[in-house]
Amino acid sequence: MTRAPAIVIALAGIIGLALLPLLAPSYYASLMIPFFGYAIALLGFNLLFGYAGLLSFGHAMFLGFGAYGAAVLAGVLGIKSFEAVLFAVMLLAALAAVPIGVLCMRYVGIFFGMLTLAFGMLFYSFLFKFYHLTGGDSGMRVPRMNIIGLEFAHYNKIEFLAGPFYYYCLALLVIGACVMWRIVHSPFGLHLKALRDNPRKAEYLGVHVHQFRLAAFVISAAYGAAGGAILGFRIGIADPELVYWTQSGQLVFMAVLGGFSNFFGPIIGALAFTLLQDQLQSLTQYWRFILGAILALIVIAFPGGLAGLADDLPWRRERKST
Repeated sequence: MTRAPAIVIALAGIIGLALLPLLAPSYYASLMIPFFGYAIALLGFNLLFGYAGLLSFGHAMFLGFGAYGAAVLAGVLGIKSFEAVLFAVMLLAALAAVPIGVLCMRYVGIFFGMLTLAFGMLFYSFLFKFYHLTGGDSGMRVPRMNIIGLEFAHYNKIEFLAGPFYYYCLALLVIGACVMWRIVHSPFGLHLKALRDNPRKAEYLGVHVHQFRLAAFVISAAYGAAGGAILGFRIGIADPELVYWTQSGQLVFMAVLGGFSNFFGPIIGALAFTLLQDQLQSLTQYWRFILGAILALIVIAFPGGLAGLADDLPWRRERKST
């Protein structure tokens, strides 16, 4: 997908999301908050997976950094500014990702994936077992915070989530996507794609493979923490289940569902997954089975994901042939 059509589609999506709270019940607006959190986290995840070619099976660990960081900073230390909390958890996740990445970057393929899974499960075990620090399976409370310096005290929680916080998260997603767009289309992003396709040749050409992979890992960690802070704020609690390996698998599902080879694919995947999960839960108790079958069918029938369907349209094929 070329830049001009992609930008037009992105603007149409932003306008549609901006109009949603005005046209739909508040339930659907509040349902979009998890989508915003996962979409921001997936922007970072896809930098590592789609552009650097490294598949992490423990990336939900950084969602936990964001959610638990918000719980500690706001609930324990009393910081009431969400912007300050957001910046702090992103910085802390990036710093924590450095030693983890240094160890994991020595390996690629399944070995990298299993190492990240191991670190993710270690973090989950810490959150689950150290009850006096983390609340164990009860989690930690994430209190309501100010956004852009305003309390919005006259809003109840549903009104706040479906109103001010909705547009706040939409703005965060747009800013995060613009920054990531600049990253992947910079020389840094081109280096990542080069080492993804042929790391040995890239190294011969002077690309510092390990350093670039580590940088991508650190950036993806910061994005993951931002998404985790939004998820924790929406629920009002930081839960250890947010770090469990199934959450990491869910991130992979969303990226593959939307199409990890397309910049907007993971965002589309997060939206599709959120809506599918909500609708299926309301229809049957066997929603996990049906969701798995739908995901498997989409992955098998459309290897490029939902975003890849645009490249299969007749007018797109004619344009490519000319």
